[in-house]
Amino acid sequence: MCLAIPGKIVSLSGAEMEKYGRVSFGGITKEVSLALVPEAAEGDYVLVHAGYAISVIDEEEAQRTLEYLDEIIE
Repeated sequence: MCLAIPGKIVSLSGAEMEKYGRVSFGGITKEVSLALVPEAAEGDYVLVHAGYAISVIDEEEAQRTLEYLDEIIE
């Protein structure tokens, strides 16, 4: 089973296939490759798996996913 976690892009660097973003996951910030989602912009929410953003999602979907994950943990 694979799991992708939503996070918010707080800054960008690089361009095209070498585009990276600093992504915040509830206070923890990691550098993530944005090569698969070149349309992603600062402030967007993305689903991240294994260090790669694989999809751009809206804030509502991101929050809903985080709530589901919290329920699983409980």
